[in-house]
Amino acid sequence: MARVPSLRPAIAKLAPRIASMRETRDTAQSYNINEVRRWYKSARWARLRQEVLERDLYTCRRTGVMLAGKAPEPDSPVVHHVVPHKGDERLFWDIDNLEAVSKEWHDSEAQREERRAS
Repeated sequence: MARVPSLRPAIAKLAPRIASMRETRDTAQSYNINEVRRWYKSARWARLRQEVLERDLYTCRRTGVMLAGKAPEPDSPVVHHVVPHKGDERLFWDIDNLEAVSKEWHDSEAQREERRAS
């Protein structure tokens, strides 16, 4: 009886066709995602974030929940861009485009809204 050749060597040579969700998202962006990630790590963002939280009195603008938790608790504070900046530096740094929200709201409703918009 003849042996069936193994497919493993042939499969191993094939280029992967499925990209991770992050790779797909990052390559679909028209802006440099790494540059935007650096903005979030800057001292300027830390100051602006604190200013937004104080302006909104550590209260979620969408649900009214007091933002007293420590990340990753549901009531921990997140500063959310009302209009997604999509790499637009002007929108990113505009304090009028920022609001304090709870992590719970941001991780559920905000993400749902963004998926619907795209």
